[in-house]
Amino acid sequence: MKTTAADDLRDEKTNTREGKYLTFTLDGEEYGIGILKVKEIIGIITITPIPQTPSHVKGVINLRGKVIPVIDLRLKFGMPPMEYTERTCIIVIEVSKDAGHILIGILVDSVSEVLNIKGADIEETPNFGTRLNTDFILGMAKAGAAIKILLDIDRVMNADEVAALEQI
Repeated sequence: MKTTAADDLRDEKTNTREGKYLTFTLDGEEYGIGILKVKEIIGIITITPIPQTPSHVKGVINLRGKVIPVIDLRLKFGMPPMEYTERTCIIVIEVSKDAGHILIGILVDSVSEVLNIKGADIEETPNFGTRLNTDFILGMAKAGAAIKILLDIDRVMNADEVAALEQI
């Protein structure tokens, strides 16, 4: 059977998205980020607010002598704020940037599990029209009866936001 360039591109994209994902919840929905981006998962610690930052930037934490900016992913995605619970976590991730990497903490409602997701179980992001930017979504993973929204964490924060966080 002859393959087309579109088939080859689809196969390559499927293979690059396959792998282990840390899954977590936000407002009752399940999300996943590539496990290689995750550096650490910690419970809520004191977050020092930084004046004149966007509302989703909660401030900074001191993690073993490193100052790390923390963003509330709920607020970044336009979800309603929520009181922190004993399950609320900060996932410390490494975001790729032009000149290297930056550590950022993301606040999530709870961490679920690490899943090994096969490429065949990942669907393309649905097209919601031109008004919605879904570039930060890698795809939709089928896990049993549930759907996990896989995030391209490097694209969740745009270049200007990462540069601003780097200045903090």
